[in-house]
Amino acid sequence: MPYTYLLQCSDGSYYTGWTTDLEARLKIHNAGKGAKYTRSRLPVRLIYWEECANRSEAQKREAAIRKLNRKEKELLINKGN
Repeated sequence: MPYTYLLQCSDGSYYTGWTTDLEARLKIHNAGKGAKYTRSRLPVRLIYWEECANRSEAQKREAAIRKLNRKEKELLINKGN
């Protein structure tokens, strides 16, 4: 099942991505082998995720979340918890 997710980096910033395995992807990020953005902001923690119907939908949702400003992302995170 594809997921779109948000990570909180050690500097407080957010990173948005998509994956088919949340646990494995989080381990990859924290091992410094994930996205270039997160490598210098370790450790990261998973703070939000959504299940998507397929890869295409996960990628579209990722793009939509990336366009949100910080306040909008925080509202999404708080709504999801």
